Amino acid sequence: MTNNDLIAPIILSGGSGTRLWPVSTEKRPKQFLNLTGPLSMFQMTLERCQQPDLFASPIIVGGAKHASLVAEQLDEIGATAALQILEPCARNTAPAIALAALACGNPQTPMLVMPSDHVIKNVPAFLTAVSESLPLAKARWLVTFGIEPNGPETGYGYIQQGEAIVGSAGSFAAQRFVEKPNRQNAEIMLDDGGYHWNAGIFLFRADTYLQALGEHAPEMLEAARNAMDRAHSDENQIRPDEASFARAPSDSIDYAVMEKADKVALTPVEPGWSDVGSWDSLFDISASDDQTNVTSGDVLALDTQNSLIHADKLEIATYGISDLIIIAEGNKVMILPRGQSQNVKKIIMQRDKSD
Repeated sequence: MTNNDLIAPIILSGGSGTRLWPVSTEKRPKQFLNLTGPLSMFQMTLERCQQPDLFASPIIVGGAKHASLVAEQLDEIGATAALQILEPCARNTAPAIALAALACGNPQTPMLVMPSDHVIKNVPAFLTAVSESLPLAKARWLVTFGIEPNGPETGYGYIQQGEAIVGSAGSFAAQRFVEKPNRQNAEIMLDDGGYHWNAGIFLFRADTYLQALGEHAPEMLEAARNAMDRAHSDENQIRPDEASFARAPSDSIDYAVMEKADKVALTPVEPGWSDVGSWDSLFDISASDDQTNVTSGDVLALDTQNSLIHADKLEIATYGISDLIIIAEGNKVMILPRGQSQNVKKIIMQRDKSD
């Protein structure tokens, strides 16, 4: 594979991770936290694309307020980035990806777009799916990766597969995108088959994405172009013009492009994926003790089962409880039943009202 054929990893690091409050905060959101082991999810995403025969150096797109945090975490694992694009304001994923596509020196560069707040346990399976999908991306398909669902999850969007793409290694035309369903509809989709969780991971050429954006969201493309034309550069950091970028409609790549474009391919993959979008999902992917508890920090759990307990800067002792989430971070403590962690957003909303 020549240098021109190498995939440019586009790592999106601008998420806020509010559903993992109080550990995940605006200053240090979940992608920069060591929630699942010695490395943060941002660092694990970087390590996922270090194969020099497949990947070029990554382009990192994230908030300017996290620039020093990104630099610190790159240094910790000895990684480097080709470019770091510092968003002056948050405008969702579609404009962020446009900045990266415009920054690619070669418009035919294949881009692998990855959120940095996900966990992938089976990296070889993921990389195989990427490699097998590369010919489709070079043929100007917009490729998205679908995760085989293991239950009627209501926290994820779904993608329905259509006809198999002739000549591909197991990819399908994407028939439709389904927003986060209620449980009844999720169960119906699982019974019907052919539906996959939307992982928010994409592979396409830079010019293919920009063309699709121009067709379906021209105002967004114009704002991104103006922001990059008027950007300030310092070594490998690019600071897009704030006034220009703020004019971009705030929209996800799914809404802005993928649901509207014609040549959208779906590649199914089972890489042990989780978006770690809640305390419950963190419990599901974490190693537990002999009482099925997941604990971190100074925790004494007696006659305690099926609970997630996180202790920071204090000791937590429990007795005779089960199926609870107990999170202590600094001077903040949150307790709620297992299975209810999606309601953290209600706690945050109420706190914001009080403030």
